[in-house]
Amino acid sequence: MRPTDLALLRTPGTPTVSPDGRMAVVAVGWPDLATDEYRSQLWAVPTDGSAPARPLTSGHRDTDPVFSPDGRWLAYLGAEAGSRPQLHVLPSAGGAPRRLTDHLLGAGPPVWAPDSRRLAYAARVPEHGRYGTVPGVHAGAEAPRLITSPVFRLDGVGFVRDRPSQVFVVALPADFVDDAAPRPRPVQVTSGDADCTDVTWRPDAGELAFVSVRHERAGRDLVRDVHAVRPDGTGLRHLTDSRADCAQPVYTPDGTSLLVTAVPDLGPDRADPVARPAVPCRLPAVGGPLEPLLDPEVHRRGDSTAATVLADGAVLVGVERRGTVELLRVPLDGGAPETLVDGPFVVRGVAAAAGVVVATVAHDRSAGELLAITGAGRRLLTGFGRDLGATGRLHRAQERTASAPDGHPVHGWVTTPPGPGPHPVLLTVHDGPFRQYDRGLCDETQVHVSAGYAVVRCNPRGSSGYGAEHERVIRGAWGGPDADDVLAFLDAALIDPALDPDRVGVLGGGYGGYLTTLLVARTDRFAAAAVEGALTDPASFVGTSDVGWHLADQYLGADPERPAAQSALEHADVISTPTLVVHAEEDRRVPLEQGQRLYVELARRGVPAELLLFPGEGHDLPRTGRPRHRLARFEHLLRWWARWLSPTAEALPADERGTVEEAAGGGRLARDHVHGHGVTG
Repeated sequence: MRPTDLALLRTPGTPTVSPDGRMAVVAVGWPDLATDEYRSQLWAVPTDGSAPARPLTSGHRDTDPVFSPDGRWLAYLGAEAGSRPQLHVLPSAGGAPRRLTDHLLGAGPPVWAPDSRRLAYAARVPEHGRYGTVPGVHAGAEAPRLITSPVFRLDGVGFVRDRPSQVFVVALPADFVDDAAPRPRPVQVTSGDADCTDVTWRPDAGELAFVSVRHERAGRDLVRDVHAVRPDGTGLRHLTDSRADCAQPVYTPDGTSLLVTAVPDLGPDRADPVARPAVPCRLPAVGGPLEPLLDPEVHRRGDSTAATVLADGAVLVGVERRGTVELLRVPLDGGAPETLVDGPFVVRGVAAAAGVVVATVAHDRSAGELLAITGAGRRLLTGFGRDLGATGRLHRAQERTASAPDGHPVHGWVTTPPGPGPHPVLLTVHDGPFRQYDRGLCDETQVHVSAGYAVVRCNPRGSSGYGAEHERVIRGAWGGPDADDVLAFLDAALIDPALDPDRVGVLGGGYGGYLTTLLVARTDRFAAAAVEGALTDPASFVGTSDVGWHLADQYLGADPERPAAQSALEHADVISTPTLVVHAEEDRRVPLEQGQRLYVELARRGVPAELLLFPGEGHDLPRTGRPRHRLARFEHLLRWWARWLSPTAEALPADERGTVEEAAGGGRLARDHVHGHGVTG
């Protein structure tokens, strides 16, 4: 895969299934390098495979489709170029869509009322005088902000207390055909300065349930509670006991219970997220304690469906399992869970109706395809990854297990370029730490392998997908067993004669960048390193990160000596490895000062170092950054590795040599820093 092959990526979201089970609709997005924007269209997919998938809409960015309960309508979010997403409704039988909202900051995904005549959703409501609510008052002229809680901003969003998310209800137009008829005005249901999200309807439409932070200790813990309110905004009720982190409630058909995705226990201070996975839980509709349906010590929800999915008396949920995400059917009556999708796949989203389950499933050669599951078996419905696969530039990984010094098994993958080698090697470390490298298509791995590098990836202790104890063991011990596992897996991989042990680089982002920095401070075995969005100093992270107020104490320890002992910057004075420091300028999760201080420490001592900054980007730059920024990032990484690891173009097939030759020659963006600010020391 070449960097420019980003334009061929097709990523489907979570599907919706028509009430009769015959049709699925899914949003398929892609990075448009020409316009430097993300595009997305809705596709209609017959669930019996009787016809190929076909485009249903042609908007600039259409997402989050959902069928109405009566099947007559399809609601979705649509955004034109340069605008915020708004609610739209499209007749299922055909016709033009109608826009229903015009929120200044955009609307959230729609949720149908049982009568199919109303929609609920959440939207951010800006404080008067801010965010363009008053013409001529730009951001620099706004009134000062008075902060009274450590929870006041969010990576990828910014400040939140002066633009809280509120629940709204909007009705369909009485005359859908008449475009000139005034559309009904949305009714704001909730109020206050706390975000209200994840709205759902009770089956009789008499109440809405939603998630919010309104308890007494709000701002001092990680609790999110489920609340209920009438559609007219009256009768607000608190349903959970302020001990859990709740999300995505949905009512059972009889309305007596809700199913909630929740971290059921946040510890004695209710601020401890360490090795506490989210699982499906049952909640009485009148309120009460949560009842987990899966054991959090074993299971962790891993799909991206923006709802808790209930179908035919069971919850459908993706769970992480050793680098995969399996789809489980978990009966509400206490029966044993049934596995619907397993193997080397990653379930991203799921929907169901009329006995038909449709899942979005990724694998190592596609960012996602739709799979239908019925009593007759499983059926692949789409080929969205066909064009990228047809390039011949995708490479399969080999699954491996190594032993750490204490005998602990370390699970991971090695992806090797074609040809005999020996190939230069890149050890990559994932963000988190409580995440997992999975079996889905990884553009970063594919680009590096196509450029001639063998990529070594593993899930060390601290990673998710291997049970809570596997995650918990690095608490207060970052740089201990996790570092041992990563190096043990690398050493085992380097036994392969196709890998060159004298040309090894290491890279990681976030927590992975932290571990990368720590590794090059401990050893000079690496020829070069790339550190991206890395937590390097816990002390300053506490007061500058959007999650620092709780994360550092819980992960590294509240005793001041513990974080200092685990600080990567504390040991940076001995680093001699050439290091590329990459950071997003608007990263609020791991603020820019973390990377900047590392770069300055290296540059002032004469260590070969560069600082690459991306304007306007947040922490998720590698996955959701502007398309041209993602392209620039790849080109700069390849330029850096070519400088220090020297891949050999002749060892690759002819159609993949261009990537190596371009990188060795400096690359387009190495010659002109158009998309990233390069600083060389």
